[in-house]
Amino acid sequence: MVWCLGLAFLSLIISQGADGRVRPEVVSVVGQAGGSAVLGCDLLPPSGHPPLHVIEWLRFGFLLPIFIQFGLYSPRIDPDYVGRVRLQKGASLHIEGLRAEDQGWYECRVLFLDQQHPEDEAANGSWVHLTVNSPPEFLETPPKVLEVRELEPLTLRCVAHGSPQPQVTWKLQGQDLGQGQGPVQVQNGTLWIPKVEQSSSGIYICQASSTEGSTTHTTQLLVLGPPVIVVPPQNSTVNASRDALLTCRAEAHPTNLTYSWFQDGTNVFHIPRLQARVRVLVDGSLRLRATQPDDAGRYTCIPSNGFPPPPSATAYLIVLYPAQVISMPAETALPIGMQGVIQCPARANPPLLFVSWTKDGQALQLDKFPGWSQSPEGSLIIALGNEDALGEYSCTPYNSLGTTGPSAVTRVLLKAPPAFLERPKEEYFQEVGRELLIPCSASGDPPPAVSWTKVGQVLQGQARVDSNSSLLLRPLTKEAHGRWECMASNAVARVAAFTNIYVLGTSPHAVTNVSVVPLPKGVNVSWEPGFDGGYLQRFSVWYTPLAKRPDRAHHDWVSLAVPVGAAHLLVPGLQPHMPYQFSILAQNKLGSGPFSEIVLSAPEGFPTTTAPPRLPSTEMSPPLSPPRGLVAVRTPRGVLLHWDPPELVPVRLDGYILEGRQGSQGWEVLDPQVAGTDMELLVPGLIKDVLYEFRLMAFTDGDVSGPSNTANVSTSGLEVYPSRTQLPGLLPQPVLAGVLGGVLFLGAAVLVSVLAACLMNRRRAARRRLKRLRQGPPLIFSPPGKAAPHSALLRIKSLKA
Repeated sequence: MVWCLGLAFLSLIISQGADGRVRPEVVSVVGQAGGSAVLGCDLLPPSGHPPLHVIEWLRFGFLLPIFIQFGLYSPRIDPDYVGRVRLQKGASLHIEGLRAEDQGWYECRVLFLDQQHPEDEAANGSWVHLTVNSPPEFLETPPKVLEVRELEPLTLRCVAHGSPQPQVTWKLQGQDLGQGQGPVQVQNGTLWIPKVEQSSSGIYICQASSTEGSTTHTTQLLVLGPPVIVVPPQNSTVNASRDALLTCRAEAHPTNLTYSWFQDGTNVFHIPRLQARVRVLVDGSLRLRATQPDDAGRYTCIPSNGFPPPPSATAYLIVLYPAQVISMPAETALPIGMQGVIQCPARANPPLLFVSWTKDGQALQLDKFPGWSQSPEGSLIIALGNEDALGEYSCTPYNSLGTTGPSAVTRVLLKAPPAFLERPKEEYFQEVGRELLIPCSASGDPPPAVSWTKVGQVLQGQARVDSNSSLLLRPLTKEAHGRWECMASNAVARVAAFTNIYVLGTSPHAVTNVSVVPLPKGVNVSWEPGFDGGYLQRFSVWYTPLAKRPDRAHHDWVSLAVPVGAAHLLVPGLQPHMPYQFSILAQNKLGSGPFSEIVLSAPEGFPTTTAPPRLPSTEMSPPLSPPRGLVAVRTPRGVLLHWDPPELVPVRLDGYILEGRQGSQGWEVLDPQVAGTDMELLVPGLIKDVLYEFRLMAFTDGDVSGPSNTANVSTSGLEVYPSRTQLPGLLPQPVLAGVLGGVLFLGAAVLVSVLAACLMNRRRAARRRLKRLRQGPPLIFSPPGKAAPHSALLRIKSLKA
């Protein structure tokens, strides 16, 4: 664009002189590098002898003319053009051996020395633009061979020049590389790879192209790194005594590859039975001569060139062989009076088809021995160990390839099975922290070994067996609760006895078999209670939507109290088709047990045959809904309550009423005027090791909502902090009596002193009491027998009066 504007500007200047006379038009001449070109100039008369004159050729950007010719004198020529320029056809300039730097603007000037009119003494302004076209040529290229470590960045730069300016592109293995996309990026002739990988190796071709031709440069990239397995081993099946070949070929740079082979994690040259029969070939393959049944297994090839980590590839070798007996024991013991088994330790590939037995050298006929049978694996099952089972036995296994022959002879002996001398009782009840000793002993031939295990789980560190085979639990912990097994075993049989241990004085155990049945806009949750720890236990159902709100995810769990003695609860008011999580928590006077497993369920929508309920068509507003999602969280300073506003918030919400209770006592008002803008409240001064329940009700000027869900919290383990809101109803009786006596005495004195003032300023005192209530009265439970009335609406109206 700049070149075009410059050409137009010079054309405008040259076409007109200072006096406005039209000059000759600009001429463009195109030549090839190394060739010649003629720059025409027609300022001399076409015929006759021109007057005496001087010819000058100027080049734009040069201070002096590049060529000056006067008469017959030798011309003055610029050093860059010596030997390459001469005049032709009058004032035209012939240039030979064109170079790329010759391209530019040239001006022809003729000065007539004998002109009578000064204004015509010179004829200038014959401009010629010379364009020299040249094929592309590289100015900068990368090395022909380049080694780069794996995961390092790489930059390859190609710079070329020519006329017109060539375009530089890159190819890998003959495929064009994109412009700035993918793992390989190309921009302005520069190739960039952020992280070199083994797949990046190859031949990279840089090509500079224009209308005058093209030129290329080749760079071979070698990636230094661990090998890459290009031919992994394949699973192979071979008949026994035949040779096996597992191939493995890798590529890498540097190419100093070594191959290691492993069978089931052990180097093949470290396995004695394989050392003389295996060989690793030059190409990495593993040759195994005269395969045996034990040669079957998993084989792993690991090539290495010193760069970590080396790769690996695995294949399985299957060896086919006739059925054979591994090793038959010389003697087999059977329990007297019990069922016994005579094993035939055979192996076969393909699988075993059948096993034939001999007894005392004769073919065994099972129909002659009532209760005797043969298992699918070929073992003999003796129904009753007696004298009929005595003798010498031999087995012969068969598969589709045949057999290697019969086994050695085993002689059957009769031994006494274990018998309990002292069995544990069916149940044991013991307080936690104490010692529990459970006896269990047995006899037999040979003498049996006695062991104890907890059914379903492993208990470590707290259970041990004494010298009399008795189970000793000292100290007894909650984890020891459950079913235990005492097993006595010897060479011929094993017997077991079971007992149940109940650990008393603990928090409840987790419930089991939690079931959630979806209902329209709700669910029915049921469970099987765990052991109560020796005290009455109560349950609460916890639930939360599966998709939590990010701003308060840890407050989304909602708890509902379960009536005493119940093991199920109906949870209403859930969003249809929204998945919820449910868990059950058991609590007793000592604290809370673990939560049950979490169960997912989604409530059903309304039945398709029944229209969803609607509000009445009258203009009456819907009733005030209670607060939602009340959650109680223990903190070092007390219990923090958190809730959501009612689902249908009225235009004006005056506030909330907080009620609470402990144990089976009645509900008491703890705070009648919680601000309507609050969604959190701290209840301090609670007593340790007590189970509390809290609930909220919303109220407006003329309406009070129903109670919210109940939030349960146990203060087991919570430290007690002095607070003006400490619950007097829960203090020990002697302390409470002293406190009440002092308070009554002080109250009587104060009552006598202020009675006159109260009568004179009754109205002001009423306003002051109302102001103190709104500022937050102490959160206390009333002493037993003095619970506040249950009607929150009456309390609010009396306050307003």
